Amino acid sequence: MKKNKAEETSVEVAETSPEVEETIEEEFDQEAKSAPADRASAGPYDEEEANPVRPYIDLGGVKILPREGLNLRLEVEESTQRIVAVGLDYAGSTLQVQAFAAPRSAGLWHETREQIRTGIAAQGGEVIEVETELGPELFATLPGTTTKENPGGARAARFIGVDGPRWFLRGVIAGAGAEQGATAAIDAIDDLFRSVVVVRGNTPMPPRDLLALKMPVAPGAE
Repeated sequence: MKKNKAEETSVEVAETSPEVEETIEEEFDQEAKSAPADRASAGPYDEEEANPVRPYIDLGGVKILPREGLNLRLEVEESTQRIVAVGLDYAGSTLQVQAFAAPRSAGLWHETREQIRTGIAAQGGEVIEVETELGPELFATLPGTTTKENPGGARAARFIGVDGPRWFLRGVIAGAGAEQGATAAIDAIDDLFRSVVVVRGNTPMPPRDLLALKMPVAPGAE
């Protein structure tokens, strides 16, 4: 299993003070949840909605469904050695997923998109918001290192998010699935994102806290 630093395309979600979840929810700015109408049946899934007979790889806060051609890695924060994201390489694209605690009746994606937009602008990048089957998402052009293969240095990225019951799942996509108009690549990586299962648990957590990730324990996982 590979370990590496979180990708540069990730944008941190601000954390709140460690107060009890129920108290924070009373004061939380109520934002509508953003999710596909068929989320419960087509994903991303809550743990209670997932098919119990499927051989998911258990990573703690999320479970990943193995498929041919999928390469999984854990992204580690260098200063703390904490696992902070799951990286998935599939069909010419890279998908980084992170799951966060969220209120029962409010979503995080609308506010998070604005944070991402501000962060990209500060880096000198450009963002276009589009409406898709997943809901509103961001297509971004990020400044990058100039190479022989990429003389312009720019990198394309997509930022997607879905609000679930008491959780929020965010994805950052690079590669073929981040290019506008690349329908086949986008469909493939979106299908992977929608197959993710989020394990929120019953422990009270402040909204925006990252759900803990761990090394896989599924039979046959490397």
